[in-house]
Parts: sequence; C-alpha cells; structure tokens
Amino acid sequence: MLKKVFHPFRRLAISMVIGFLFIFSPAVSGKEYVIKFATVAPEGTTWMKVLREFDQEIQEKSGGEMGFRIYAGGVSGDEKDVLRKMRIGQIHCAGFTGVGMGEILPEVRVMDLPFIFRNYGEVDYIQEKMHERFAAAFEEKGFVLLGWAEVGFVHFFSNKPIYSMDDVKHLKIWMWEGDPLAVALFKALGVSPIPLSVIDVLSSLQTGLINAVYISPYGAIAMQWFTKVKYMSEVPVADSNGAVLITKRYYDGLPQDLQILLKESARKHLSRLIQLTRRDNAESVEILKENGIQITPTPPDSVMAEFYGVGERARENLVGKMYSRELLDELLFYIEEFRSKQTPIPNTRGHEE
Repeated sequence: MLKKVFHPFRRLAISMVIGFLFIFSPAVSGKEYVIKFATVAPEGTTWMKVLREFDQEIQEKSGGEMGFRIYAGGVSGDEKDVLRKMRIGQIHCAGFTGVGMGEILPEVRVMDLPFIFRNYGEVDYIQEKMHERFAAAFEEKGFVLLGWAEVGFVHFFSNKPIYSMDDVKHLKIWMWEGDPLAVALFKALGVSPIPLSVIDVLSSLQTGLINAVYISPYGAIAMQWFTKVKYMSEVPVADSNGAVLITKRYYDGLPQDLQILLKESARKHLSRLIQLTRRDNAESVEILKENGIQITPTPPDSVMAEFYGVGERARENLVGKMYSRELLDELLFYIEEFRSKQTPIPNTRGHEE
C-alpha cells in the first residue's frame, strides 16, 4: 500500500507535467478589466492557493476594477492552442512551460538547457540577471512577461538504476514529443528516445514500451509515473522553467496604475510560488522513498564530467538554431560569476519558506 501520497497529489493528474501552470479564482462579473486567463491546472494545488491570493490582491488594490476570468483544466486546449487564441484576442494571459515559451521566443529555452544548472541559487541568479533581456524580447514578440515560474529540477526515473552514461543508453526512455531541446539532449547522449505525448506516458510505462522518463519529483507523484518505476537519479537533468505571459495588446490597454499593480503583484506571488514548488519537490522526494523508490546517488566526478560533456554538446548543437552564441556565452558567464562568489553547496531539491 502506498504511504503518505497525500490527497492534493491525486488531484493534479495530467497538469503536473506542465507543473507550474496556473489557476485563479474566477473574477466577479462587473469588473471593467477582466483578464481572460487560460490554464491546464486543476483544483487542489499549491498554485491554487498562492494564485488565489494574487487574484484577491489585484482585486482589492484595484478597488474591484481588475480581476481574472479563468479557463482552467485545459478547456482552452494545449499551449499551442492557447497561444493561437491569445494572438487573436480570445485569451489575454496564460501560464507556459519552456516548451510553450519556446513557440514564442525560442531563445528563452537557454534557461532549460540540460546539465548546466547545479542548484537553485544559480537558477535564481541567472533569472535576475537576464530578466530584462527576456522581458524586452517577449515584448518585441507581442507579449509582456509578468513573472517566472518553474516545475523545478527534473530527474531521470527508471526501472534500472543509472550510474553512468552507458546505463542511460540501455534504457527505453520517453521524450516529450515535439520538444527540440529534448531532441538535442538525447542526440548528445547517443540515445534513441521514444517520443510520446504526455498523456500516453503512463500507459506506455504499463505496457513496457518505455521504462524511463524525466520529470520532477512532485510531477512523478502527480502523474502516478512513480508507480511504474523503481529508481530516481539524484543528478538533476535540467531545471524546468516557465512563465506567465499577457498579450502586449491587452496590457497596453490597461491604465498605467493597473499595469504597475499587475506586474508588481505577479512578480511577488510568482516568486513565492516558485519557493513553495521547491518545497513540494523536496517533500516529494521523501514520499517517493517511503513508497519504495530508490534514489541513485550522484556518481563520481569522472562520471559527472561525462554528463556535463553531454550538456555542452547539446547546447553547442543548438547555437544558431534556438539561440545565439552571444546569449549562450552571456548565460555561461553569469553562471561562472555566481560560482566564483561562493562555495558551491549542492541544493538541487532545496527550498525557502
């Protein structure tokens, strides 16, 4: 019998693979500025609580002038569907994963590169340093970046332990269908993955079509994928990034004071949401252990050097295709700058209250 798989996880279902995508309380009718917000996220999540607080704050501080109307649970379609509806004005605002953001601004996927971030301190430092650059680039594409969000570090989950590169090559591993970054990763690994939509992963684990996946600890429980695997690799593959975007057309139509309120409130609440997501991931690791998942420890430095080499090959293969050399060099510079300022402390599952 499963131990401590607490109730909110069971209600996350398919949306957890998208991780951070958001849900708000519906706006009360009669508001002058009703922001139509699309999300695949369901009830019963940490995000629900935090983002209801966000919605409540902007309603209160705007004197009831601004609020959200939510199209939750994926009723507006997948990220590509939502993006199309935003471009024709049917939807104003939405939460996106890196995959969805990449449809708008491919270069932002530099934040999802494999084997590049080693702890959340690095992630936070890079987001702060590069926020204005990405915000300006999104505006050029017709979108305003309200704030970052994340699924957190994703790990390999498998039916065989991963101690080396060779172990990965012998797995029947899933790949998120249509994700060019995942294609680059598995090419660098020398692996032929099995591309599937998210909704087909659990059944494919059950039938043995695949025997390995990559996902956050929280997501592994939410999606119930952990019930079909035995091991989780302690080494993080990548930090799964995301954001909330609103169309520039709608944002520019807001009075200036409401623009400022929306941005400031979004950044505050989404920052808190990131920290709570990290907490949930940390708690999920303990729950996974209690339910029999074995954590494969970080391998020796010589093996880790091979994985870091995979990350380097993957990111080099994407230069000129997904992002520029200049952007990659800028990101690498900031990472080294951060590392030079402190003693590195492994923190791939840490969190702040």
